[in-house]
Amino acid sequence: MGRRSTAELGDRMTKNVVVAMANLRLVFGLLSSVLLVVSCVEDRHTALRSPQTPRRQFPEGVPSSVAPLVSRHQLRLDNGLASTPPMGWNSWNHFACNVNETVIFETGLAAKGYKYINLDDCWAALQRDSQGNLLARATTFPSGIKALADYVHSKGLKLGIYSDAGYYTCASQPGSLGHETQDAQTFASWEIDYLKYDNCFTDGTKPEYRYPVMRDALNKTGRPIFFSMCEWGIDSPATWANNVGNSWRTTGDITDDWNSMVGIVELNNVWADYAAPGGWNDPDMLEVGNGGMTVEEYRSHFSLWALMKAPLLIGCDVRNIGAEILEILANEEVIAVNQDPLGVQGKRVRMDGFSGLEVWSGPLSSGRVVLLLWNRSSESANITARWSDMGIPNDTLLTVRDLWKHETISEAEMYEICQEVPSHGVKMFILTPVSQIYLKRESYSHKMD
Repeated sequence: MGRRSTAELGDRMTKNVVVAMANLRLVFGLLSSVLLVVSCVEDRHTALRSPQTPRRQFPEGVPSSVAPLVSRHQLRLDNGLASTPPMGWNSWNHFACNVNETVIFETGLAAKGYKYINLDDCWAALQRDSQGNLLARATTFPSGIKALADYVHSKGLKLGIYSDAGYYTCASQPGSLGHETQDAQTFASWEIDYLKYDNCFTDGTKPEYRYPVMRDALNKTGRPIFFSMCEWGIDSPATWANNVGNSWRTTGDITDDWNSMVGIVELNNVWADYAAPGGWNDPDMLEVGNGGMTVEEYRSHFSLWALMKAPLLIGCDVRNIGAEILEILANEEVIAVNQDPLGVQGKRVRMDGFSGLEVWSGPLSSGRVVLLLWNRSSESANITARWSDMGIPNDTLLTVRDLWKHETISEAEMYEICQEVPSHGVKMFILTPVSQIYLKRESYSHKMD
């Protein structure tokens, strides 16, 4: 979540939040439960947030800076999390401030690895209590966040929450600047598993000063809480945040639009070499299923996020998605690329001038390589990827697995692959050297003996 118009948010927050409860039944075939904590609204929130940090009159007595010196920080985040990018769901992209505790969804997506259920902005009361503690908004979370966390955990899932490295969040609920230790202890006492930390209404100091304060506070709680930094990439966080957070936003906010998605891919690709297990580049949450792009474009969106090792956080109303969208979100072979234990972010390896025809690739575990052919042009086109583009010797015997058709091309000694790719679409493959396949077979045979 980023910044938005305070006037519009103020109008929105003065309305009574009346929420309906619904059960989602998706015809996927796997029986598992996911708790998604959102309200049912008829129209998607379409307001865009201002590209400038919102300004407001701070209360008297608020210090201009409460950030300690960098030398006082611990050296790194110490929670043992994020060996692979997080997978889950976040309330903001579809429901915005219309969020509450009551809706239980049943879906097969938890079995695919979507474990985090993350509340974004607007969950908190507008004032802290007399001791300065954060409170859940009574009208929408009457049971409290701890009760909600207990319920989520009873389903084998994890609960995420939202705060801000400023005096207020982007929706003007209390921020954590100056309250980092107190708020971290509160989150730990509620047994929160994930913290998204935004960057509105700050004191003007650099994120490099403010975000480590919460990092240290989370460390001191002793509870492993995934730390998702959302400073919008304004200060090149990939260059310094690997010791601070488990993920860091490399871009501004995504919108449910092809051009927005393409621009964000370009920005995130710049920082590909900085991602690794424990800390990931974050190009913002998924828009798949929100209706602003075609199915082909959503398939490209999901494939690129998987290849870039981005967090896979669903941002749509999963009660109302069709079979084609469900197929995208539940594609186990594409998800496996995102969750590959080698943890190397794929990137663009070739582009044909200004044609919009691109080749993306990256190494995977066990000597495999992921290959993505992306057609950004307005017409269907053939895209050729050469083994040399990916550092593979031309005489290598490979199997080629199509991750969207779920088909394997038989072993072939090739030096390139050429495929017709639809406009705004992708073709995605895993290339496996035959020697690696034989080694796996021999290892399995020895285990059986």
